[in-house]
Amino acid sequence: MAKINSNYQKLQAGYLFPEIGRRVRAFAAENPTAKILRLGIGDVVLPLPEPIISALKTAADEMSQKESFKGYGPEQGYDFLLQAVAAHYQSQGANVEADEVFISDGSKCDTANIQEIFATDNIIAVTDPVYPVYVDTNVMAGRTGAAENLGRYGKLVYLPTTAENGFDPPLPEGKVDIVYLCSPNNPTGAVMPRSSLEKWVRYAQANEAVILFDAAYEAFIREPGQVHSIYEIEGARDVAIEFRSLSKTAGFTGIRCAYTVVPKSLKAHNDKGELVAVHGLWLRRQTTKFNGVSYPIQKAAEAVFSPEGKKAVEDNIAYYMENARIIREGLAAAGFTVYGGVNAPYIWLKVPGGLTSWDFFDKLLREANVVGTPGAGFGSCGEGYFRLSAFGFRENVEEAVRRIKEV
Repeated sequence: MAKINSNYQKLQAGYLFPEIGRRVRAFAAENPTAKILRLGIGDVVLPLPEPIISALKTAADEMSQKESFKGYGPEQGYDFLLQAVAAHYQSQGANVEADEVFISDGSKCDTANIQEIFATDNIIAVTDPVYPVYVDTNVMAGRTGAAENLGRYGKLVYLPTTAENGFDPPLPEGKVDIVYLCSPNNPTGAVMPRSSLEKWVRYAQANEAVILFDAAYEAFIREPGQVHSIYEIEGARDVAIEFRSLSKTAGFTGIRCAYTVVPKSLKAHNDKGELVAVHGLWLRRQTTKFNGVSYPIQKAAEAVFSPEGKKAVEDNIAYYMENARIIREGLAAAGFTVYGGVNAPYIWLKVPGGLTSWDFFDKLLREANVVGTPGAGFGSCGEGYFRLSAFGFRENVEEAVRRIKEV
């Protein structure tokens, strides 16, 4: 008889966002005339900018001609996009070579799949609150025990990242092998300062650990002097893998494109104690399990890094960040305690009145017809908080703030 991977049965309830969708659908079915405003899942609403659409159309036309038709492409990505990404990193003061870049269909996939190339007995550290994918994929792989009190999993090392420590994840008390960091952070909207990243790089060097650095929202950083890439930190190339996405940056949530950087100098031990280059392992994984991103999508992604594309993308980002300002300042003026929304498109709201975060979710949905994301879905330290997304049309964002104030 076939057997299942029983680690899947350790997972708590459903994945956060499908559960939100289930509750919203049930409410909408019972209240068909309600105008529901969605500030929950971080999905973009503005259309793809013209330079990107133009490149996408041109590439699609190429696929209709036998002289320019493309079949299977290189799994790692076409050279034109690898070179564009590497040049972008160089412009930010981060040393990344084109052949260290891997093009993919999303950083959710990459942050989920990267754990496959590491042994199951590694000790994993995550921040709390945390993007659920980091935790759930390690549960699926068997690196954790069962869920314990507050929904935490045995064997995982949790790093409380709270208002009390400025949402700056503390170093673990003991040794860990792999740590997930996210800056700008999802869900809190906080950016890790340079001093903190330097501290983490030194920790990884001293403990032969690997940092998995999720920088999917780096383009939303507004304040000068903040770190956009961990590779701006000396020594990071030897200890860190970085993930970036075009989903929120350039509106690619529907057409899918992201990239991951695995430096060739990054090494880890095999079961014999020998040092092995991680870059080759990820290349092997991708060439075995992934057929690459389509040519038209990669041409569209290349346009993101053109002068015209950068300007158009920046205009869209500015629109969303103005939404974030409206949410942050509007709710703060109404007496709410709010964080984030300055260098990230997320506002981390302290739940009022002693409600749980899911109670607040239901209250907002029922009384204001506004959808957000309960903090408890991001971990035990997220309880008592609520995430609002700035990805929405301006009039809906303004209306949502007004409704929340009334509730």
